[in-house]
Parts: sequence; C-alpha cells; structure tokens
Amino acid sequence: MRSSVKLSTAANDNLIDRTIAVWQPRLRRDLSREDARQIAENVTGFFKLLAEWSRAEMPAPANDNNAQVRVLGAETERHSETTVEQGEQGRSRS
Repeated sequence: MRSSVKLSTAANDNLIDRTIAVWQPRLRRDLSREDARQIAENVTGFFKLLAEWSRAEMPAPANDNNAQVRVLGAETERHSETTVEQGEQGRSRS
C-alpha cells in the first residue's frame, strides 16, 4: 500500500531513524534502512486498513438529523412500553 503523501527527505530520514530505534531492540537484530522503510510502510498500511474498517462499521453521522429522529423515536417507543409494563406489574401485585 503506497501513500499518496510524499515525505520530505528530512522527515523520511527521521521516520526511518525512529523506526529503527523502536523496532531493532524488539527484533534483537540489526535493521537496514530498507528493513525500517518496509516496517513503516507495513504499519502505515495496517492502520489505514483498520481506519477503513472502522469507517465502514460506523453508524450515520451525528449531524444526520433524519437518522437521529429515527433512533430517538425507537428509543422513546421502547421506553414507553417499559414504563407501561412496569406500571401494570406494580398494579397487579397490589
């Protein structure tokens, strides 16, 4: 997975250096700059995929007024039924 945003040379060098600093101790072997580049690319791709899945599972945006009315209406109906049931149960015990 390739990024459409190109890092400056300094930013790219910094990313590679930081990737080596984080991963080399965990892997317990020397990493080349190419190894670090691949790790950074793979981690970036992983989080892009997670974000894509998260967006696919999200409900309608909060600013979608029609969706809010439907959801709130359903909750109000359920709440009203529960209130009536509880009231009837209370009366039947007396």
